[in-house]
Amino acid sequence: MAEKLAPEKRHSFFHGSQKVFEWDQTLDEVNMYINLPKEVPTKLFYCKIQSKHVEVGIKGNPPYMNHDLSSPVKTDSSFWTIEDDILHITLQKRDKGQTWSSPIEGQGQLDPYAADLEQKRLMLQRFQEENPGFDFSQAQFSGNCPDPRTFMGGIRSD
Repeated sequence: MAEKLAPEKRHSFFHGSQKVFEWDQTLDEVNMYINLPKEVPTKLFYCKIQSKHVEVGIKGNPPYMNHDLSSPVKTDSSFWTIEDDILHITLQKRDKGQTWSSPIEGQGQLDPYAADLEQKRLMLQRFQEENPGFDFSQAQFSGNCPDPRTFMGGIRSD
């Protein structure tokens, strides 16, 4: 049932008319997807993840992306992979349940409506995680959605 509450589509961040990356999030992580140029061997790409910073590039060149993250991540459980010419960066949220309006500080923020939809989806993911026998995929909120991190005493830890 949890897969019913997975992100329906990725958000895209453009600089001018060029797509820089796509991203989505769950209660635990933020995923970034960067299309790589096919003419560059995959072994030349690198990604450096720090608690509040990410850097991506081609070895021997200035970084393609060198930005602060919107929120801190757990570096020991964040990682990156390359598959089918897409660099996939998985950032483990330090604050589980926090709704990110963008992975990159001050860049490509979700509009208020999209941010509200994200927060509602994450809240339903939290309900599903805490109550695995129930299906919350059709649940709706009337009015403002509470913060998934703090609602009713916060997220339970394992």
